[in-house]
Amino acid sequence: MTASPAAAAPGGVPAHAAPRLRDSVGHVVLHLLTPLLMCLGMGLAYLGAFHAPAPHGMEVAVVGTGTHAQVLAQTLEDKAGDGLDVRTVPTRARAVDRLMDRDLAAAYVPSAKHPELLVAKANSDTTATVAEAVFRAVAAERHAVLTVTDVAPTPEGDPTGQGLFFVLVTISIGSYASVAAIGAAGAGLRLWTRAAIGLATSLVVGVIGIVLAAPVFHIVEHDLAAVWGMAWLYSAGIIAIGVGLHTFLKRWTTLAMMTLFVMLNFTTSGGIFRPELQNGFFGALHTFWNGAGFVEGVRSLLYFPSAPGLTGRIVSLVLWLGVGLVALAAADRAERRARRAARPAPLSTAAERDAEEEMAEAVAV
Repeated sequence: MTASPAAAAPGGVPAHAAPRLRDSVGHVVLHLLTPLLMCLGMGLAYLGAFHAPAPHGMEVAVVGTGTHAQVLAQTLEDKAGDGLDVRTVPTRARAVDRLMDRDLAAAYVPSAKHPELLVAKANSDTTATVAEAVFRAVAAERHAVLTVTDVAPTPEGDPTGQGLFFVLVTISIGSYASVAAIGAAGAGLRLWTRAAIGLATSLVVGVIGIVLAAPVFHIVEHDLAAVWGMAWLYSAGIIAIGVGLHTFLKRWTTLAMMTLFVMLNFTTSGGIFRPELQNGFFGALHTFWNGAGFVEGVRSLLYFPSAPGLTGRIVSLVLWLGVGLVALAAADRAERRARRAARPAPLSTAAERDAEEEMAEAVAV
């Protein structure tokens, strides 16, 4: 008897099913690229930024005007190499002013028996901890007991000063996950309609962030409206950029958003380690990336109101929102061209499936 065309191929799989299986496996492999690239990117970013924190040009001071203070400062700098940038300040009061201006990581007040180290933990708890380790060794060499004084303490709800970093994480996830939802569920809407939904979403994300930060966990105790405003600016920038990019990147938008606003963002925000404990790459991004704009801006507002820099951080958030508006304008132009080139048609089954898969990937992340 002659075998029919549908006879099983070697291995028990019908011949006509082989191409379909191959296509299905290829489809799965294509979608696996996103989590695998996220795995690689997250490993490179987080390990590169956090695996070996060490001082790099950390600015500290020795309090005093005499030869002893100058010799101690020079000795410390010689021993530390590029790790410390040691200078002298004439008085303790001046050292406190420099700490509150965020110009110093720590200031050491020498004494034969009771030396004092001035730190500002609200600026960075990890930086203060590293400085304390350095100067405890200095005091121990002189058989003295070091007293540590925190001139900028954080509230009881945020004893490590890192609560703002986790507020950043909260509003970041709300923002880039919303981009996936708008892109998938709003695929049939015009660009500026999607952008308006994104703007409204950013307002809600900001409210969630400030409610959790203030009345729920007491990380923020005052200036709630201003902190909410910065959270909204930050979220609106991310959502505007994401909605604009989605027109061009489609299902790869999630990977792009993770790269921009997780891998390069959380690691450079200064929420865990500030630039003086990181390498030059992450330290350079800290000067203008939007996560650093939010974290450092809120720090200045809450703990260092007299320090310069708050305006610059707010401007950086506005500029990121401006980038988002440019992305939206470019996306609108591209979509108008596409509509002119072809009559609008309802989403195909494949397009709907891709939208659902994109949403599932984003939510899982």
